[in-house]
Amino acid sequence: MYAAIERLTGLSHKDQGPVFLVGLGHGGTHWIIATFYILLPFITRDLGLSYTEAGLLVTIFHASAATANLGSGLVVDVTGRRVLFQIVALVVGATALFGFVAARHLALLGLLVVVMGATNNLWHPAAISFLSRRYPGNRGYALSIHALGANLGDALAPLAAGTFLLWMSWRGTASMGAVPAFALAILIALVLLPKDTPGDSGERQSMPFGEYLAGIKKLLRDRSVLGLCLMAGVRSMAQNGLLVFLPLYLSDALQVGPFIMGVALFALQTGGMIASPIAGTWSDRVGRRPVVLAGLTTTTLVIAGLTLINNDTLFIAGVSLLGFALFAVRPVIHSWLMDLTPPNLSGSAISVMFGTQASLSALVPAVGGIVADIWGLTVVFYMLAAIMLVANVMVYLLPGHRSPADSD
Repeated sequence: MYAAIERLTGLSHKDQGPVFLVGLGHGGTHWIIATFYILLPFITRDLGLSYTEAGLLVTIFHASAATANLGSGLVVDVTGRRVLFQIVALVVGATALFGFVAARHLALLGLLVVVMGATNNLWHPAAISFLSRRYPGNRGYALSIHALGANLGDALAPLAAGTFLLWMSWRGTASMGAVPAFALAILIALVLLPKDTPGDSGERQSMPFGEYLAGIKKLLRDRSVLGLCLMAGVRSMAQNGLLVFLPLYLSDALQVGPFIMGVALFALQTGGMIASPIAGTWSDRVGRRPVVLAGLTTTTLVIAGLTLINNDTLFIAGVSLLGFALFAVRPVIHSWLMDLTPPNLSGSAISVMFGTQASLSALVPAVGGIVADIWGLTVVFYMLAAIMLVANVMVYLLPGHRSPADSD
């Protein structure tokens, strides 16, 4: 069995441990935000918010994430403390979610969402650069497990939150949702933090600030890197729009209960859990572009097609297919970026990509909320399909697979 795993993934079973542990930590960060997303309809009703105000909360999340990216990659690359910042992201994000217990007004809720957004994007430069540096020949697979963890958190959080909401308030559900993230932070601290020390197998390598600035200037002049980040940002607009408006569509248009809502969102993420390892490993062999194109094209068609389905069972099946296509490309895009980036700037490259994604994603919830208030939620789905179509076109303008050495 171990031999089969090694043949399929290219990694020995002993090397799988850090990959899956970091993947689970990534799941913890997504657990936090997925809990917030499924609580959003209930927060909206309880506080008497409009769709525009609900969308504004998510816009605040992405805006704070984009702002945090200005410094997150820098501190990761300059200090080399990739494991420590993973732990910080989990602990502070979970504390913010727990703080929902005290949220009685939109202002405090917005402040907590700001903290969640900032820590959510602190995770990515630290974790993705950690895996990319440690597994350079298998980064497509390693980052697919990292993405699988995100899908796992996004899948289990709605089920758990939907179940808790059957007998407790959204505030109580938020406090329960913080517990797994705290637990994962402790586990990573016990297993990986002892190795996050100077000179340990090259995993932590700090760099002088002047050298960092010279490298980042070169990175920002690379049209391939910037083009890939822009494409990822456009795709992320559609993805995050779905995460915001799919629960609202299920609740208000299809009028399903919280448990069925959780099942639908679980189906979305389950499709991603199946697709991510397949897509990541496949992209290591055939290249990044064909895998990304296949996923984006399918996603565009399925988003538009969901608006034609009125049956709950068929809709959930369609959502599962959507998740398979939507999330398959996420680790492939991250791997593509790492292919184009020098290892000592990997954290900052991820910051550029996630900063672009967060900045563009911040536009969608507020704009989508206005569209939903005026024309209805169905029109929002057509808007998201059109955005994904733009990402399809942009892929054709990007370069093929290239190693970091080629960029020197």
